[in-house]
Amino acid sequence: MEFEIVTDSSSNLIEDMIDEFGLHILPLTFMVNGEDTVYQSYLKGEHTDLAQFYTMMRDGKVITTSLPNLAESEALMRGLLEQGRDILYLGFSSGLSGTYEATELLMRDLAKEFPDRKLFAVDTLAASGGEGLLIWHAVQRARAGASIDEVRDWVEDHKLNLAHWFTVDDLMFLFRGGRVSKTSAWAGTMLNIKPVMHVDDEGRLVPLEKVRGRKKSLNALVDHMEKSAIAPIDEQMVFITHGDCLEEAEYVAEQVKSRFGVKEVVINYVDPVIGAHSGPGTMALFFLADKR
Repeated sequence: MEFEIVTDSSSNLIEDMIDEFGLHILPLTFMVNGEDTVYQSYLKGEHTDLAQFYTMMRDGKVITTSLPNLAESEALMRGLLEQGRDILYLGFSSGLSGTYEATELLMRDLAKEFPDRKLFAVDTLAASGGEGLLIWHAVQRARAGASIDEVRDWVEDHKLNLAHWFTVDDLMFLFRGGRVSKTSAWAGTMLNIKPVMHVDDEGRLVPLEKVRGRKKSLNALVDHMEKSAIAPIDEQMVFITHGDCLEEAEYVAEQVKSRFGVKEVVINYVDPVIGAHSGPGTMALFFLADKR
């Protein structure tokens, strides 16, 4: 590519894609049980045992999250600019995190120091595999020869076509994250109610419907794909992310393949910073649609 793409660890891209595409990742951070140790949610070249992370959550450990280290973000971008490279930053939804705002402000300051370089920032209004899939499409265009301006414009024009459909297995994690009331969480747990949610046009996670039972909630994600996915569906790249429930993620992938003839489905974990709020058992499906 003729320029560099920078994104956050919340994009939940698999390591092979990060390496193949030459992406630069700003890792969001988290802490466990209020301890002083700050963990990065992505470490390049290092395998992170996310199953162990979700086990900690199941055991009742409290996870608090924060933005990427801004000094490290500045060092990464400054290094690229000093090499004469332009930067396109595709950031975590401003409706869910302050990451985009902080990084975009940093880029404004760097732009003053490097007036001959292009520094573009896009608030993807996306999260998890939705952000990752948007980046995947951006890379395909860059590889086909599109300029940094053209790729930036494509992402801006199409980011609201990136559909996010989520469900969770335990509503209490959404309660702790401020997404549902305690009463709703308790009632839903007692009645085996599972929320079906999406990320709206403002980049916020919004509950849209409720179904009874886990299998119905998984099927509901695929039902929404049938209603809104852009044709030809069978030619789409589809992403699925999960909170340590791989077998169910593979079930959703098989439904997508058998119902729509989709050939390419990428499955990965939900990263710790998003998973801290959605919990073990999170399932999410991402694809291009006529609208979110």
